[in-house]
Parts: sequence; structure tokens; C-alpha cells
Amino acid sequence: MCAAIYIVSTVTGYVLTSALLLKCPTLLHRRKRERFLSKHISHRGGAGENLENTMAAFKHAVDLGTDMLELDCHLTKDEQVVVSHDGNLKRLCGINANISDLTYAELPPYLCKLGVTFQRECFCEGGEDKRIPLLRDVFDAFPNTPINIDIKVNNDTLIKKVSELVVKYDREDLTVWGNSRNHIVKKCYKENPHIPVLFSFPRVLHLLGLFYTGLLPFMPLKEQFLEIPMPSLLTKLKDPSRLTRSQRLIAWLADTLLMRKALFQHLTARGIQVYIWVLNDEEDFQRAFDLGATGVMTDFPTRLKEFMDRNGISK
Repeated sequence: MCAAIYIVSTVTGYVLTSALLLKCPTLLHRRKRERFLSKHISHRGGAGENLENTMAAFKHAVDLGTDMLELDCHLTKDEQVVVSHDGNLKRLCGINANISDLTYAELPPYLCKLGVTFQRECFCEGGEDKRIPLLRDVFDAFPNTPINIDIKVNNDTLIKKVSELVVKYDREDLTVWGNSRNHIVKKCYKENPHIPVLFSFPRVLHLLGLFYTGLLPFMPLKEQFLEIPMPSLLTKLKDPSRLTRSQRLIAWLADTLLMRKALFQHLTARGIQVYIWVLNDEEDFQRAFDLGATGVMTDFPTRLKEFMDRNGISK
């Protein structure tokens, strides 16, 4: 009987303490300093309105008033850090060659028309700017704009050179970097712990485990940004008639587990920003902000800006 009372009282105490700290995490953790706050994030510069990851796309998004540019980095044969999502140029340039096998001068221009990855049956036709830019050119052109860098390959030289550029342009307070792979994020943090990092995919799974067991309020977190997809997008990106029952179930389950307002509120109370990607219609914009996401990443920066202006979502 005494043992049962002890167990019940211990579990009750744990549950109540966890619930309290979930709502009020600053009782245990110091709130992280938010170096910038991004609600409007342009994915690849706004891949639905300009050719992705081009200077024209970045300029359009910044002129529009975006809070953050999201981009991807690779390393050329002559060790130049370039902005490109794909390591192979087949989709972007129509040439089956890897960026790592070519010098910067040898890189071909983009095709005139590119598919928009996160919008079904959508293509973007570009203007005159079809050049793959250097990361330093982006830093030069937009010195005051926060930039979200996806380190696309596990390359120590790439990580080191990106860090050196961030330091050279005094952007440690205006940059976040990482990748879905945990070993890349660890290398980024080790190379320069002053640049905030994203949660990797394994760390997202770990975060969910902590959340659903009630342990999250007690645990320290080194990351400052949670960047996650909205799993229900799967039903919009694929032809509904081609989705299997298991695919629908997986999407529903992932969406139910990941899109949790209590989780987002806890993280933002600790100074960890939550970005949801890649959302391209107003229904998803509204859902993301209703759930308490800090920001939305989109291929259509004009569409998101108009939505935010119309709904009074302050920057």
C-alpha cells in the first residue's frame, strides 16, 4: 500500500511539474536571445516567382520585405561556395554534371523554365538572370537580411568556408545553418558555435520523444531554430488518386504528431523559432500561424506578404 502511494505521488508530482514547466519554461531555462525574428521566409528566394536561388529571386524577395532568405550551398571544384539546391545540374541546367566536378567559371546557366518543387504541376519561367551565384555575392548584396543556409553535402571544406564567409561579413547574428542530417549539423556547430543551428531530422524525432514523454521541459536544447514540413502537404503535392491508404495514414499520423500548438508555444517561450515549410496557399499559411509557428517558408513571397498584410500579421 505504501509503495503504491509513493508511486502515485511521484508520478503525479512529475506530471504536474512537467505541465508547469511546459507552460512556463523560463522557470528552469534561460530564454535564448533572439537575434532576429522571421515570419516571412522566402524559400530559395521565392522559387515560384523567380528562378530559384538566383540573385534576381533574392532581390525580389528583399524588395518585397521578406524577413529571411532561405538558400542552399555546394562547393565547386575550385572551392567556391555557390548557391544551388541540387548537387547535380541535370534538373537545373539540363547537363548531367556535378557542381563539385566543375570550376565556378565552368558552371552553365539555369534553364529558362524550372519546376516548382512544392507546388504540383507548377513551373517558373525566369528572366535574364540565370547564373548560379556565389554565396559571397548574396552576402554583399543583402548585408542586413537574415539568411538560412542549408549545407547540402557532408564536406568539411564547404562547412569551413561558409563559416569563414559568415565571419568575414560579420553575419553570425544574421545567419542560421544546418541540414536534416545530424552529422552535418554537429560539424557546423563544432566549426562555429556562434552561428545558430537548426534541428536535424534525428533531433526532431528526439524532440518529439521528449515532448510526448513529458521530459522536454527539463532538457536543455542547443538549437535555436526548428524548421519542419507540414506533413499534410503530401496530399497536395501528389495526385490524390495515386496516394495509397498507407501513404495517407502515414501523412495523417506525422501531421498529428508534429503539428502541435503546445510544442510550438513551449519552444517559442524558450526563444526557439519555429518555421514551417514549404507552404504555398492561404489555407496552410493560416494553419501555420494558428498553430503558433514563428514563420512560414514559401515559394510565393508576394502571396504570403499579401496574406499577412490582409490578416494583420505583424512583422
